[in-house]
Amino acid sequence: MLGQQSAPVAVGIRAQRPLTNMECIMKMLNRRSALTIGLAAASAAVVKPAISQTVDYKETARGPGVVQRVYGESPAMIPGFKTVSLRDVVVQPGAKTKENNVMSNAMVCHITEGELEVVQDGKTYTAKKNYVWTCAKGQTEQVINNGKVAAIMRITDLKA
Repeated sequence: MLGQQSAPVAVGIRAQRPLTNMECIMKMLNRRSALTIGLAAASAAVVKPAISQTVDYKETARGPGVVQRVYGESPAMIPGFKTVSLRDVVVQPGAKTKENNVMSNAMVCHITEGELEVVQDGKTYTAKKNYVWTCAKGQTEQVINNGKVAAIMRITDLKA
């Protein structure tokens, strides 16, 4: 057959299969890029998470096993309120706040750690971690920590 050329045939070599995605990626990586990726992964594992709480607060004992930490106050942009403030009430296991504590202003409460039994105007319920509730000015409340770990109640005060 003149004019026709046949494709070269390799003798003794297996036919190659298509590469998988992982094999393609591995062929593209060289030692330097593998080292860079490895160092980046190792440094990410060493980085500590950001501290979510400031150490700049005023702490006051509110009773046996109960501490209040006031973090700050600023003008409110919510109609009907002049200022807003943030504080935590830390209640140790077995401790409680005083009975029928009258709320001096409206507030939003949030359990950030632990669990508290809440008595609001004579009604009792359990507030577990991440539970949120509100209190109205003049309402009565008591919290009790019946658990085995300290409970933290974060309070956003809305002051008229």
